[in-house]
This record gives sequence, structure tokens and C-alpha cells, in this order.
Amino acid sequence: MGTLIEEIFSRRAGRTVQAGEIVLLDVDTIMSHDNTTPLAIKAFREIGKPLRDPSRIVIHFDHAYPAPNLLAAENQQKIVRFIREQGIPNFYHRGVCHQVMIEEGFVRPGGIVIGADSHTVTYGALGCFSTGLGSSEIGAAWVTGKTWFKTPPTIHVVLEGRAQPGVFSKDVMLHLAGQLGMDGATYRSLEFSGPYIDSLPVHERLVFSNMSVEVGAKCGLIAADDTTIAYLEQETRAVGPFERIAVHNPQYEREIHLDVSQLGPQVACHPDVDQVRSLESVQGLALDQVYIGTCTNGRYEDLVVAANILRGRQVHRFTRTLITPASQTIYEKALANGLIQVFLDAGCTVNAPGCGACIGRHGGVLAAGERALTTMNRNFIGRMGSPEAEIFLGSPAAAAASALEGCIADPRKYL
Repeated sequence: MGTLIEEIFSRRAGRTVQAGEIVLLDVDTIMSHDNTTPLAIKAFREIGKPLRDPSRIVIHFDHAYPAPNLLAAENQQKIVRFIREQGIPNFYHRGVCHQVMIEEGFVRPGGIVIGADSHTVTYGALGCFSTGLGSSEIGAAWVTGKTWFKTPPTIHVVLEGRAQPGVFSKDVMLHLAGQLGMDGATYRSLEFSGPYIDSLPVHERLVFSNMSVEVGAKCGLIAADDTTIAYLEQETRAVGPFERIAVHNPQYEREIHLDVSQLGPQVACHPDVDQVRSLESVQGLALDQVYIGTCTNGRYEDLVVAANILRGRQVHRFTRTLITPASQTIYEKALANGLIQVFLDAGCTVNAPGCGACIGRHGGVLAAGERALTTMNRNFIGRMGSPEAEIFLGSPAAAAASALEGCIADPRKYL
């Protein structure tokens, strides 16, 4: 039938669907969080009809949790009242919504998940169509159990070769963002494949899907394979059997081929994600803060990379170094395996799982004139606090090395 997005939509629609067609589809799960649920509730109240299926609704507290101010606390209070009133069973405050969605088994290959958060695209790494919608559309989906999509054309990204030591999927995706630009894939499906993708564990694949929205994409998809299925069975609550959907005679809008073996560590420079340069070209820029976490790079394996660099060393005394595990599950594993102690011994601050520092709510905001290197997916002006601060993006390895030196530093000397 076609590309991966066309195959997923065709199965759900019960007919052949091609790029450009508008389809009305049942959705498996509808996600929102403490920042976006209040407006979804407002839309729901205005519609004036009951929830179609409360079990399909998942609500998270993660963006400003624990509540850092009175407004956040009052919003969360209203959401809890709504959850109780409507009998919604799926309510979590265990960390970043996207990580918890995966851990708790709401993401399956071939599924359709919508969320009131742009980084809902993350689940595409597991062969699941997922995308972010506005809160009003989420409220409408609560009532109907459906939503409409204009089937996007697909840009096929073929990644080949083997990355050099010290180069991670974050570096590759940053390089792609630099190539495509912030609007280079607007309302397209990015489909990632190739020998490099096949060789990656799931935590590295998730970076590509997570950051697809940073170049304007509607979704970022990777076909499910043995690695996907093993991860779902061993690391999540999802219950099989799992569907494997493959492309059939796809017609791509365009293809991008990249040999990753040619890349070194990359950095996205302030103030846009597509302002990408080699790390070597910005080495030595002084840093006030380093932040390792978020839905992009706050997973257990990312913490292992950082801990291996920081173990037995001390972070620079004038560079705040914040570690935020993406979920409580990850925090517990890091604690049990000694990673948290490594971070504390190195002089880092370990935060509760969540999104606070990433969006400048709490847990480490930037003052005017300060500069941070983070493992985030965005470096917009004002993203982490003051609009006069600067944000640079890199891998967990680059962040850990930079924390030690107090300036942007090449991680390869520490590996």
C-alpha cells in the first residue's frame, strides 16, 4: 500500500489510504498533562457530552510537579477533581509523560496515540503513529474517541554506517536538524531506516522520533522489529502479541541518505535547534549550567553514559549541574545501581523526575546572561527562564564532559 504512515492509517481505516487524504480514525489513547488538561476540560464542558471511554484517557502531572507556585497547585487541584468526577483510571505523576506512557504500556506498534504535547511524536520510534494536538482537539477526542488527520507525505531518512566513539543518536539527529531546518519537514512524516537505525537500541531510536517535531514533522516513525518487540516485552507493561507493520512499494516525497561514520559530536547553538555546528567549533564557551534529562535524553542509559564520565571526578564549581531522570522507574534503577551516588559525589544536583527545568518552570532556571548546555530538544529564547539567557543542545556525554570543565567540552577524551 505505501509508506509506514500510509500502512498504519490504512489498517485503521479498513481501506487503502494515501498521502493527501483526510481520514477520520479511532484513537487508542488520548494523553494530556498538567499544563494542557485545563483547556481540554474547558473544551469538553463546552461540548456538553459524556466521555466516550474514560479508559482511553491518560493524564500526567509532570510539567510543573510538584507544584512550584500557587497557580500550578490550583490547576492540579482542578484536574484531580475532574479525574475523580469522571472516573478516569489512568492518572500518573511518575515523571515525564512520554517516558511514563511507554513504560506503562500505552504505546504499541501500529497504534494511534494523540497527546496535548508536541513531543507525543516520541512514540513513533516504537512503530506507533503518535502526534501532538491542541487541547481543544483533545477535549473533542474525549467525547468522540476519534480525530481527523490529513495523511502526510513522507520524507525517508536512510542512515548508514557506524558512528564513531563519542557520537550518539543525539548528534546524528542534531546534524539532520541542521540540514533540514526548523521547517524542512513541515506536516511530513519522517520515516527513519537503514543499517544505523537497525543497530540502535530503543533508547537511542527514541531521540529521532522525539526531535522530529523540531523540524516541523507531523510524526517520526521507525518500523517495529525484533529490538522493538524485546524492549516492549522486557521494559514496559505492554502486552503482546505486537503487530509489525512494514512498508509496501512506498512512494516517498524525497529521500535523505547520511553516512553517520563521518560525524563527530554536534551542538545546536543558541537560539534555534537548526543552528548546528560541530562541537569542536564551539569548544571552550563558558557555561553556567549543565542539564541532563528530559524526554529526549533522560533515560537510564543516558544516565549511565553521564555517570561513566563523571565517576571519580568533580564538576566545575561555578557550573550548576542538574540531573533529572525521566521517570521514577529510571530514578529507582539509577539509585539501585549506584548512579545517583556517582552524581552526588561529583557535585551534581539530582532533581525529581519531570519537565520543570526544561520549560523554565522550576528545578533550575537561567538568569539573564547565563549560558547552559543541555540534553533537551529545544533552545528557543526564554525556554529555560530569562529571554536573555543562551541554551545549547548536545548529547549526555557532551553535557557530562562540559560539566567537568565548566565550558563546552569534547566528551571523547573521557570515554
